[in-house]
Amino acid sequence: MRVARGRGARRHADPYRDVDAQPDGARFIEALETRGGTPTQAILRRRFLRFVPVRSGDRVLEVGCGTGVVVRDLAGLVGARGRVVGVDRSRLLLRAARRLCRARPRAGRITLRVADGARLPWRAGRFDATLAITVLLHVSDPMAVVAEMARVTRPGGRVGVQDQDFGTVAVEHPDPELTARIFTGVENRIYENRFSGRRLPGLLRAAGLGGVRLRTDVYQDTRLEPYTKSFLERRAENAVRFGIVDGRTAQRWLDGFTALVAAGSFVLTMNYYGAVGVKPA
Repeated sequence: MRVARGRGARRHADPYRDVDAQPDGARFIEALETRGGTPTQAILRRRFLRFVPVRSGDRVLEVGCGTGVVVRDLAGLVGARGRVVGVDRSRLLLRAARRLCRARPRAGRITLRVADGARLPWRAGRFDATLAITVLLHVSDPMAVVAEMARVTRPGGRVGVQDQDFGTVAVEHPDPELTARIFTGVENRIYENRFSGRRLPGLLRAAGLGGVRLRTDVYQDTRLEPYTKSFLERRAENAVRFGIVDGRTAQRWLDGFTALVAAGSFVLTMNYYGAVGVKPA
């Protein structure tokens, strides 16, 4: 594991706020697809879709679809009579999503378009289910997005949101104090609320949704999967960028994980919270 060098200026500390402005856009496509293909991530994502639930024949909207990892799952769930729409602000990510979706046999069920989650271009009640998966952590006004999702959902339809919660990351490292300083320092500088996941039920209730349910799943890694490796390397890179630690300290921190993997002692877990509410009739 190595600390990456600086990647150039960013308009916001959280690069997912404006992926198209980043000098290394291909890196974000790779990161989203790597996470989507990680077996533990795929399991917790599909458990949440069953929890919503997404049914055959549904019209489903995903807000912040990125490279289309979730819409590709949804196309198999809605069946021949269903339709899936994915929206994202990033034209770069949508180009990748279109390419990746075209390679799938159910591509005809999927529509992708540029749109802002806080200003969705549909009339009220258009969809049976509306989803935002690992998105609200990255937006400045989650309530505005959830309210729009509720607006375009039909009465009796479901609004589902899922997010990781960085306050629940547990990772083994020889220097736990340094680990806490890097995690907390980086996350406080990037995210509006690093505890996003646990806020989801309250957001749904504040949007007027009823029957709110919560599901908690745990991402677990004891082998340093490619997604986890990238996650830790980004934390180290950002810790240097924000002046939390110097490059030598960040590299020492990453080397600590490498030693644990070699000894068979590496552990990282993180909670993912999924909440679902029903739009009142």
